[in-house]
Amino acid sequence: METKLRFAQQIVLKAGRWLREHMNQQVEITEKADFKDLVTNFDQSIQDQLSQDILQAYPLDAILGEESQEHISISKGCVWVLDPIDGTTNFIAQQTDFCILLAYFEQGVGQFALLYNVMADQLIWGGGEFPVFLNDWPLLGYQKGELKRSLLGLNAGLFASNAFGLARLANHCLGTRSYGSAGISFAYVLEGRLVAHASYLYPWDYAVAAILGPKLGYELLSLENGKPRFEGREYVLFLPSLLKDEITGYLDEWNYQ
Repeated sequence: METKLRFAQQIVLKAGRWLREHMNQQVEITEKADFKDLVTNFDQSIQDQLSQDILQAYPLDAILGEESQEHISISKGCVWVLDPIDGTTNFIAQQTDFCILLAYFEQGVGQFALLYNVMADQLIWGGGEFPVFLNDWPLLGYQKGELKRSLLGLNAGLFASNAFGLARLANHCLGTRSYGSAGISFAYVLEGRLVAHASYLYPWDYAVAAILGPKLGYELLSLENGKPRFEGREYVLFLPSLLKDEITGYLDEWNYQ
């Protein structure tokens, strides 16, 4: 497994370098569901690069990617879950605060994950049987603190609608932050900058958190089903296990174990 992890590090870092080197080239933007749901030629290029590298090295493996035509299950075989540019809107409008997400599963069990903040050149990697590192530095596990002295990752839409009581939770925190990228927000939770992060995500957005989090005392919950289904889009909450009861106590009808 270590060989596969090292391979994954190499191809993700290579893809990130390619992105930085080509940032000044023309960005071709296509709308998907609506004008805020965007994909660029760079998203497709990175997914193609990573997919080709993976399948060349491991031809019997499968890939579940955001830009894939076929959305396969992670429950059977060896599956790589890929988001080529998480934070596409940030990439288009700001050229920062976006990342590459790659997670690896065998028979539905997460083996390792990589979260690469491209412009900061910061790679969080590990999970499964591996400790979690930020580049070459091991990340510490969750250091318990008070909600009233902590920041919550939450976007304006979820706060305004008070979905699942998330605005109530936010009002017991020091404040909220929205970065426009699930990966960036998950990284800030793992680094201790945010106490938790809630959003409405697809499996390729949250798979890395599901694998990296448990090694550092965090877990990923579905606000609809208890545990994420890895099928379609769902509301998820990434939080410290030590604060699970306190945090979920502010949410509506929380009865999932």
